[in-house]
This record gives sequence, C-alpha cells and structure tokens, in this order.
Amino acid sequence: MSFIQILEAISGFVWGVPMMVLILLGGLWLTIRVKCLQIHKLGLALKWMFKNEEGGSGEVSSFAALCTALSATIGTGNIVGVATAVTAGGPGALFWMELTAFLGMATKYAAGVVAKETKEFFAAGKHLAK
Repeated sequence: MSFIQILEAISGFVWGVPMMVLILLGGLWLTIRVKCLQIHKLGLALKWMFKNEEGGSGEVSSFAALCTALSATIGTGNIVGVATAVTAGGPGALFWMELTAFLGMATKYAAGVVAKETKEFFAAGKHLAK
C-alpha cells in the first residue's frame, strides 16, 4: 500500500460521517457551555450592530466591521454550497444547514474568545515568565 493510498483512506474516513458528527457534537457542547448565547444575547448583538460606539475613535462603524468580518467568514463558496446542497439533498438540507449554523455560532464565539485570550497572553509576555 502506497503513501497516497494511506492518505486517501484516512481522508475518506475523516471527511465522512464521523467528521459531521464531531462538528455537530462539538457545536452542541459549546452551545451548552456558553448557555445558549446565540439566543439570550441576540437582542444585545442586534443593538450593538446598528449602534456606533459612543466616545470611540475611528471611522469604521460597528455595522461596517460586522459586514467585513462576515464577508471574510462567509465567502462565495458558501453561497454556491447552499445551492448545491439543496439541489443534491433537497429541502432537508436546509434544516441541517440551519442547525449546523446555529451550533456554529457558539463555535465561532468560542474561537474568538480563545483568540482574544491568547493575544492578551502573548502580548503581556506571560509565555516568557517561567
């Protein structure tokens, strides 16, 4: 068995049902850990999205920053992916996409928190204090 065949076997296993289950379970676990942040902080998120920070400096509004972040996150591939999924999987694909997106919000939030904490950790030089 060649190296390429081994990689193809691993890829075939990882990018199948086990990966989908891990993604959904990970999102569900994070949703529980952040206490369903996607629902109970929705009003606050919408308020901040359309309201500029008072007393802040800079020319980029909260809404413009959100649009920039979303464009980097969503991209053209996801737009084409929805059409392909509905064509291939039918209307049931929409349910799974919405469920995955809901759980993905907690994943995105957790990744942002970890990035912020890591940035502050390294900026403060705490990794050097041993």
